[in-house]
Amino acid sequence: MARPRPIIFDCDGVLVDSEPLAARAYERVYEKHGMPGVNTSVIAQCIGMKQSDIIARIKDLTGHQFPAAADGDIWAETKVLFSQELKPTPGITAFLEALAGDRCVASSSSVERINHSLAVTGLARFFGDAIYSSSMVKNGKPAPDIFLFAADKIGANPVDCIVIEDSPFGIQGAIAAGMTAIGYTGGGHTYAEHAARLTAAGADFVCADWQEVSRQLARFGVPA
Repeated sequence: MARPRPIIFDCDGVLVDSEPLAARAYERVYEKHGMPGVNTSVIAQCIGMKQSDIIARIKDLTGHQFPAAADGDIWAETKVLFSQELKPTPGITAFLEALAGDRCVASSSSVERINHSLAVTGLARFFGDAIYSSSMVKNGKPAPDIFLFAADKIGANPVDCIVIEDSPFGIQGAIAAGMTAIGYTGGGHTYAEHAARLTAAGADFVCADWQEVSRQLARFGVPA
C-alpha cells in the first residue's frame, strides 16, 4: 500500500489561531515606540511574512521605521498574549489525531515562536522535531524556499507534498515549489475576500474548516 502524501502545515492561522493576537501585539509595540496607526488593516497585509519582512512592509504602508534595537519587543509582547490566550484552530486536534503519514510545519515565524505556539496549544506532540522556519532559508514566503527545505528534511518529493496555508503569500510559495496547495480560512482573522484571494494566489482548494480539509485530502488518498 502506497504511503500517504506528506502534509506541510503553516503554523499561524492554520494550526494555531494566532493572527488576531499577533496583530494586537504589533499594534501595542508600535504604539509604545511612538508610532500609532499600525492597526489590524495594516497587519492584514503582512500575514504570511517573516518578521523582518513585516517590519519592512509596515514602513512601506505607514512610513514608520521600527527601531532595529527593539526587534525583541515584538516577540516579547506576542509571547505574553500567546501564553494567556492562544488556542488551536477549531477542530485541528482531532484532525491531527486521525491524520496518517508524514507531516511537518513550515512557518514564517521564528523557531522559538513556533515551538511556543505548539506547546501552549498542546499540538507539539504531533510534529516532534519536524519544525521548519523561514529563518532557516534565504528567502521568506512567497518564495518557495521554506517548502522545498521542509520537503528535503522529511525526505519527500516536492510534487508529492500537500501544503495547507492561510495566506496568499504561503499559497504562492507552495505553488512555486511545485506542491499542491490547500487554502484554509478557518482562523479568527478570516475576512470576506479571504477564499477568493487564496484561490487567486493559486490554491487548488479552499476549505473553511478541518472537516472539509479531510474531505479534500481523501481525494488524494490521505486518511484524515
